[in-house]
Amino acid sequence: MMTTKSALVRFGLSVLAFAALASAPVAAAPAKATKDAALAAAVSRATRPAQDVARDGARHPLESLTFWGVKPGQTVVEILPGTGYWTEILAPYAKATGGRYIVGLADISNPTVSEAARKGRADFLAKYADAKLYGTVEPTNYGATSGPFAPAGTVDLFLTTRNIHNLIWSPGRLDKTFNDAFAALKPGGILAIEEHRADPRPMVPEARDGYVSEAYVIEAAKKAGFILDGRSDVNANPKDTKDHPFGVWTLPPTRRSAPAGQPANPAFDAAKYEAIGESDRMALRFRKPR
Repeated sequence: MMTTKSALVRFGLSVLAFAALASAPVAAAPAKATKDAALAAAVSRATRPAQDVARDGARHPLESLTFWGVKPGQTVVEILPGTGYWTEILAPYAKATGGRYIVGLADISNPTVSEAARKGRADFLAKYADAKLYGTVEPTNYGATSGPFAPAGTVDLFLTTRNIHNLIWSPGRLDKTFNDAFAALKPGGILAIEEHRADPRPMVPEARDGYVSEAYVIEAAKKAGFILDGRSDVNANPKDTKDHPFGVWTLPPTRRSAPAGQPANPAFDAAKYEAIGESDRMALRFRKPR
């Protein structure tokens, strides 16, 4: 049998040449050369809330944002930002790189919007009013009847994280959201999705346990005109069995111990769910055709 060395010599390659070829395709070198220092600085910023930093091991912010294609100077829209996990990164990043960060909050143009929703919007904007730290956090109306997120064709990246299940519960809301995102994005712009993943087991009707199938999201995005551009397991959690008594909210960070609307159950044994950690999540990237 011909040895590897003799085979190389036969075909005109020296052992030294083979060693050079074997070591040539090193992925780490280009990654370091193209590393976004401003994004890394925004993630590692010392003033990020401790509770956010504690979740980085489950949400992998630098890796997730890099996968989605966040870049300096972009106009980014995020809807339903919750307590501001991504705001704490994206707003300072936009400030540092000359970009814009627009956040979709309660639609105050709608007279039927509750006072609680209006207060929540006001409180969120007050929380991020420090221009020295966050730059300008620009609000835009988001709701069942809201208008455009931004002028057509002006947004580089549209982000929604762990919201798809909520949108499914409101008839027509997911379609409207994706259609409005498509209109706001530039040609080639990105729709970035993070969501609790039902796969490989079937998605329950209306994703009432919080878990959505990748196929469902992909179909909805394609219906709006998007092209699937990438999928990542950066936030996968193989320990998540997806059969919890109170749905995905049994897990951290929600830690529900009783049915929704009922008082917490002090006798509930949460050790199993703490050991699982946060949910298994899909990370999807869609692109608006150029």
